[in-house]
Amino acid sequence: MLGGYPIEGRRAAEIAASVERAVGSGGLEPGQLLPPMRELATRLGVNANTVAAAYRVLRERGVIETAGRRGSRVRPAPATTGRENIRVDVPEGVRDISSGNPDPALLPPLAPALAAAAAQGDREPVLYGDVAVDPELARDARAALDADGVPDGPVAVLSGALDGTERVLAAHLKPGDTVAVEDPGWGSVLDLVPALGLRTQPVGVDDEGPLVDDVRRALSGGARALIVTDRAQNPTGAAVSGTRARALRAVLSEHPETLLIEDDHGHGIVDLPLHPLAGTTRHWAFVRSVAKAYGPDLRLAVLTGDETTVDRVRGRQRLGPGWVSLLLQRAVVRLWRDGVPDTRAVAAEYGRRREALIGALAERGIAAYGRSGMNVWVPVPDETGAVARLLHAGWAVAPGARFRMSAPPGIRITVSTLRDDDLAPLADAVAAALGPAPARSYV
Repeated sequence: MLGGYPIEGRRAAEIAASVERAVGSGGLEPGQLLPPMRELATRLGVNANTVAAAYRVLRERGVIETAGRRGSRVRPAPATTGRENIRVDVPEGVRDISSGNPDPALLPPLAPALAAAAAQGDREPVLYGDVAVDPELARDARAALDADGVPDGPVAVLSGALDGTERVLAAHLKPGDTVAVEDPGWGSVLDLVPALGLRTQPVGVDDEGPLVDDVRRALSGGARALIVTDRAQNPTGAAVSGTRARALRAVLSEHPETLLIEDDHGHGIVDLPLHPLAGTTRHWAFVRSVAKAYGPDLRLAVLTGDETTVDRVRGRQRLGPGWVSLLLQRAVVRLWRDGVPDTRAVAAEYGRRREALIGALAERGIAAYGRSGMNVWVPVPDETGAVARLLHAGWAVAPGARFRMSAPPGIRITVSTLRDDDLAPLADAVAAALGPAPARSYV
């Protein structure tokens, strides 16, 4: 028995399944200590090696973590619980500024591009064994990457940035390896890493990207991989500056076996220059999604990297979905070549809305952050209270718990659909929800 919950089983798989069911149902809570292996083996009447094997399976699945003589315990954020569940239900009449979605009015019409791609498909049907990457898309994508200083490498096409991140991690790491991740950072990545049986090592973030000393500590401490968002970091809006990129490349050069994954989250919606880190280490990947600028339902991202990494990703993709629809790839090429939407105008509009909100909050003594992209991060002393009070005032914001591990509390505000006449009422509501408080950093 453990806190009233009986761990059962005679085989390692049965014992592991019993613990995992308990974690999923809440019978075992995050942080709860599991029995020592020999003690549980005696209780179940099995060999201690059987329990050791069960605990190893649970570690690989990201359900538990082991800290030497301090024993094994349920992970503080087990992989069976997604951060997407940490959300605010938006009642009727409340403005939803929590979603992180782009402004539909700034997305391009898809019908002409899809019709042109479908017509080409009618003339030249795509069959099994055809190329997985449209040659024109590969050519245009590679030209854009070259212009941004991303090192040369083969191109793969995947179903979004998260799909690319997952495939790269799986191509190189094994369960139990540690991945350095931004904190605050993209909640889906913070869920993905433990779901793959990997460990997360938080790295602080400021306006210019990951903190150099935190990255150095993580890599010196044994982290096998580092995930960096180059621009429009979710949720803080950070963008890696030229100065920060040089410092990070210097740290990475001291750890050449680190797997580096870069997510250019702001491509198409940010007017700040890209300062890539790619090529500093032996294995690297750079992923660029079309979701924010062209629409989330265009499940397409371009990935480049060193030849070994891209080859492994392509090989595993062939054994799963095979390829991303050439219909979508050709539609994206048409959008790119037609210059629809005008990405510079889109970036400028998001920047105007973001800076206007940050300025309105500053006038009320509220520190907020958002150097790029469509989100603003506001540090708060009481996250739950701030979210609840704003909801009562008619504004639904995203709880910072969706995006952080050890970083201080905060809330994320998506500016995509804010109008000019929303700014003063929203800033007043945030100020009222927070009350008088000193300015704070989110690092």
